[in-house]
Amino acid sequence: MQPHENTGHPRRWAILGVLVISLLVVVLDNTILNVALRTLADPVHGLGASQGELEWAINSYTLVFAGLLFTFGVLGDRAGRRRFLLIGLVLFGLSSLLSAYAQSPGQLIAARALMGIGGAAIMPVTLSIISNVFDPRERGRAIGVWAGAVGLAVAIGPILGGALLEHFWWGSVFLINVPVVVLGVLLVALLVPESRDPRPGRVDVLGVLLSVVGLVALTYGIIDGGEHGFGRPTVWAAILGAVAVLAWFVVHERRSDHPSLDVRLFRVPRFAAPVAIVGLVFFAAMGVMFFSSFYMQLVRGYSPLETGLFFLPFAGAQLVFAPRSAAMVRRYGGRAVATVGLVLTSVALAAFAFIDVDTPIWVVLVAFFLQGVGMANIMPPATESIMSALPREKAGVGSAVSNTVRQVAGALGVAILGSVLSAVYRQDIAATVDGLPAPAREAATESVSGAYAAAAQLGPAAPKLIAAANDAFVSAMHWAAAISAVVAALGILIVLRWMPGRPATAATTTDTPVAERELAGTT
Repeated sequence: MQPHENTGHPRRWAILGVLVISLLVVVLDNTILNVALRTLADPVHGLGASQGELEWAINSYTLVFAGLLFTFGVLGDRAGRRRFLLIGLVLFGLSSLLSAYAQSPGQLIAARALMGIGGAAIMPVTLSIISNVFDPRERGRAIGVWAGAVGLAVAIGPILGGALLEHFWWGSVFLINVPVVVLGVLLVALLVPESRDPRPGRVDVLGVLLSVVGLVALTYGIIDGGEHGFGRPTVWAAILGAVAVLAWFVVHERRSDHPSLDVRLFRVPRFAAPVAIVGLVFFAAMGVMFFSSFYMQLVRGYSPLETGLFFLPFAGAQLVFAPRSAAMVRRYGGRAVATVGLVLTSVALAAFAFIDVDTPIWVVLVAFFLQGVGMANIMPPATESIMSALPREKAGVGSAVSNTVRQVAGALGVAILGSVLSAVYRQDIAATVDGLPAPAREAATESVSGAYAAAAQLGPAAPKLIAAANDAFVSAMHWAAAISAVVAALGILIVLRWMPGRPATAATTTDTPVAERELAGTT
């Protein structure tokens, strides 16, 4: 084979378009539900869901999704990626239909869990199919488009959700998935080739089971701690139990002659450093997106649709800069591009520590734009570094590790930064609510949303409570934003210490993965 010959699939760019459609429906659903929560809580126009039921409508999806990502990535490599993608899309579409017509909060929670299974089958195989159909020299650009689609979907989810809720009933936020899924299934069946690991070996049954149990327990502990506080024994039992199970998983994988994950990869900087960066960035970013939605809708008084539109600078930055990041990596090297991206992201997150109740809204828009530019120059080089460390037939493992870390880190960010937000808010609002009736005091102390609900029943005392709640929330937001900025800045140190710089010539002209060469040199 000549060095200049392209080894990619002839229809690779059309296939990428199909994969982006498949990916959009999964990521959109993660964000579109957030703007529907207040409607779902309404007993007349929604399901009359309690606060706990609303949280589990989101978390049942996250719990199943994060717990199965790694396993489905491994199984997709064995059973066929196209097959897994089709199964995932069909299951996702059917469960979206069930969610749209749920008659009770319990039915919605169950349907969302089924959606998590479908999403876990879709997400890792999209990235592994990209690695399989693209030449290594084009893979970075393709992953840039993939990462841009993720960022775009995160941003347009609230916009689409707000628009649907202004004109249709709450079930439309789920029903919108069905035609997209039907289109995706048809295009996947027509265009996407089947691929799998040609030498799968035996199934690492114990490793698969340990990964599912460990990840589900960890995600559950994080979510439960975020909802009810980390001072409860059951939370730490779940988290410490998960750590013990995952440690057993690592020990087992090191000793197994047919591991589902070669843990020696974490000794390779090209694999380990970007995995760590992905985790830190999503921990910080998802926590900020969580509280910024409340800031826009409650403190600033914007509608769900207007709030969604304020994410457009983030979406536009992702759309413009993520596909171009591969060219930047070729010119300046992954280390330089990721460092600039992390600096911009850290600055954007830190900006929220200085945003107040009456800060001009353009400042918030600039912060969102900088965050979008920063993340657009972090995720593609990090993901490309992870995927290039593995051979094409093992792409599902790299994709699953990347997506699992991202999902668990995002849940951890929302839980921990949400707990910081709640703790500071309660401390600051305490003096103001001391003289209120017990029901209003409890509601106002619980959250800024509760304070607004309580204020509606207080008459002349309402403006004082709302002003105090806004001030307390903004103060809490400052603390959470500062922590998120520090966490993102830690990624800069990891990049400068361990992230590879300019790609070696050999790495761009051969399919021999970097990890295989580096591990071979250490054994």
